[in-house]
Amino acid sequence: MALHFDRPEFAVRLARLTDQMREEKLDAILLFAQESMYWLTGYDTFGYCFFQTLVVKADGTMALLTRSADLRQAKQTSILDNIHIWVDRVNADPTLDLKNLLVEMDLLGARIGVEYDTHGMTGRVARLLDAQLMTFGQIVDASYLVSRLRLIKSPAEIAYVERAAALADDALDAAIALAKPGADEADILAAMQGAVFAGGGDYPANEFIIGSAEDALLCRYKAGRRNLGAEDQLTLEWAGVYAHYHAAMMRTIVIGEPSYRHRELYNACLENIQAIETVLKPGQTFGDVFDVHARIMDERGLARHRLNACGYSLGARFAPSWMEHQMFHVGNPQGIEPGMSLFVHMIIMDSDSGTAMTLGQTYLTTADAPRSLSRHTLDLITA
Repeated sequence: MALHFDRPEFAVRLARLTDQMREEKLDAILLFAQESMYWLTGYDTFGYCFFQTLVVKADGTMALLTRSADLRQAKQTSILDNIHIWVDRVNADPTLDLKNLLVEMDLLGARIGVEYDTHGMTGRVARLLDAQLMTFGQIVDASYLVSRLRLIKSPAEIAYVERAAALADDALDAAIALAKPGADEADILAAMQGAVFAGGGDYPANEFIIGSAEDALLCRYKAGRRNLGAEDQLTLEWAGVYAHYHAAMMRTIVIGEPSYRHRELYNACLENIQAIETVLKPGQTFGDVFDVHARIMDERGLARHRLNACGYSLGARFAPSWMEHQMFHVGNPQGIEPGMSLFVHMIIMDSDSGTAMTLGQTYLTTADAPRSLSRHTLDLITA
């Protein structure tokens, strides 16, 4: 059995979950988010692209319903021993298997929470599930119950986050060594991902972002590679990943002599991230962090070139995104507490002049000032 945490750690997590369930008067919860299952039991798979769910009762009883391909996966990576298989067949409806399982678990007429807002729950599955359980019991949306619990990292989790952050630094070292006129983006990308793998890390939950010239203004991955010019800009967003825990970073590397606009936008990014460090602490909210970002950007006349969020919580995540639900955007009331791993990014994309500038790193919150998890400075990187 390959567990990343010891059983007492999982026991504490289950106790936290069942305490919260009782507080919200839930008799059971149906977990569809793979990261919830991983956090609670260690179960590690990409089989969530098919139907599967983990049933958790308020008394701590757990049962997994999945496909045969994931039976051994669950046995070898998790603490689960109550595993049920639904059978692939024409017109299969695994939600019927689920309803039968809920009957066996004495949950008829119960108040049951469901994780709807997850990539492990397709629209089709949601419709089938609602149809099966419409008269079965009281069904409520509990999409963020486990997500909120996962915001605060245990010491064991923090150790993995710190390891992921070291791998992110290694990836940046690899990129800097190659970023120069004539360099192939493919070589840079391969070196960055290779540094993470070489350090014992994992695939990220979404692709690394790489783009130069006009594509440096994109903050999503796209297919296609090019060679860097003598005067160029290279935007990179990536994450170190260890045991699925992510520590993200972001930089725009200027190839050749930085333009006046590059330096102007860099100074805005640096001022902003330094200001955010003063509010990234208990007593503040995620919305407060965004307000600082928006104020500084807008005072510099950059309202049209900034985004409507400036970071988010990180943790153990699965494809297609390493972002957690809690983001730094306007009005988010989520409070900042010690033990959160939070990615702060400054992204300025000036389409008028074709200039890109980004700056970002992951922090661990404490009882006071946040601690940057990167050994790299926030200096402008040029090649």
